[in-house]
Amino acid sequence: MKFTEELIWRGFVNQTTIKDISVLDGEPITFYLGVDPSGPGMTVGHLSIAMMIRHFIKAGHKPILLVGGATGLIGDPDGKSQERELNTEEEIQKNVNIISSQYAKIFNGQKFVLVNNYDWFKDLGYLDFLRTIGKHVPMRQMLGRDFVQKRLSEDGSGISYAEFSYSLIQGYDFLHLYRDFGASLQVCGADQWGNCIAGVDLIRRVEGAEAHVYSAPLIINKATGVKFGKTEAGAIWLDPKLTSPFDFYQFWFNSDDESAKDYLKIYTLIEKDEYDSLIKDFDDDRSSRLAQKTLAYEVTKIVHGQKIANAVVAANDILFGKKLFSSLNQSEIDEISKILPNFKVQSNFASTLVEAGLASSNSQAMSFVKQGAIRINGEKISDTNYEINSKVNLIQRGKNQFSMVVKK
Repeated sequence: MKFTEELIWRGFVNQTTIKDISVLDGEPITFYLGVDPSGPGMTVGHLSIAMMIRHFIKAGHKPILLVGGATGLIGDPDGKSQERELNTEEEIQKNVNIISSQYAKIFNGQKFVLVNNYDWFKDLGYLDFLRTIGKHVPMRQMLGRDFVQKRLSEDGSGISYAEFSYSLIQGYDFLHLYRDFGASLQVCGADQWGNCIAGVDLIRRVEGAEAHVYSAPLIINKATGVKFGKTEAGAIWLDPKLTSPFDFYQFWFNSDDESAKDYLKIYTLIEKDEYDSLIKDFDDDRSSRLAQKTLAYEVTKIVHGQKIANAVVAANDILFGKKLFSSLNQSEIDEISKILPNFKVQSNFASTLVEAGLASSNSQAMSFVKQGAIRINGEKISDTNYEINSKVNLIQRGKNQFSMVVKK
């Protein structure tokens, strides 16, 4: 399968300025992807583009991964109805560090260049920027952006000069990477199309050269119709401190059948032949949830590593009664302890359940015990005065809530 055929099969084709994308099947191209570090790391929305980059790399193209330490100080206004709250430099730097480490894990073993646009903006003078860059950018082009029109309309909240200039700053990133690295292509999500076009136009005006943008469609949750990665609890983050590996796995495991088929192509490295065989088996028995199991394991492995992925699967098997806690070896118990909340045993059983977040009060905890809703290490507990003796304990309430409780 040619590279462009694979892009089409996986669902990674949207808008592009390239007249014939078959050019991507030819000589290696240096391209870049940028991430705005306004938030504390990347979500599964960012991950879809990162996975597309894995296929660009496999096809021989040369990636530059840009973390926007400079643009993050302003924040992308596109899609926002009002002015952003500015992050501090310390917050942005922390986010830059987190995103950089996430890139390193996702692209483990792959060759790529990691850059931070703060490095070239920090010493760039304002007057110099206006003369050498601003002079080449038509106001009509910037005023024509949809989000600018909405913010400047009678019902709009207005827009600051800083946010108005965001696309100009991002356009300069493309120009800088074109000059210093030979980057001639920017890849992005569909929502970044306008910002990326600014760079293409700037390179044409300043350098008299041709550059292009290739965008991938935003992933939409078919079951809810909303932008992928958002749940009632909020965004699904790649950072295990923001979304635990267990919750991360469960997010994918709970995908509906048709979405799981799509997500397997987008979020894993599964090959087409293997995919076709897997989907045939899945369609023969949807109750097996084979698509969801494979999806959840493979994505968790890419983001959190194989050991953590194996531990999450073991925890999931215990949750659904397919494996006994007593069957786990110490290594597996240690790994599960890393992916679940850990709490200390309290003076009595009810207080322990409250401490572990499995009950809101001692009386509610006792009620859960009497109802047979509490299990410790897979065994149902009916004694409200139960005494915990084991050093490490997996306490479960109902079908999908559990925590690790440690006795010191």
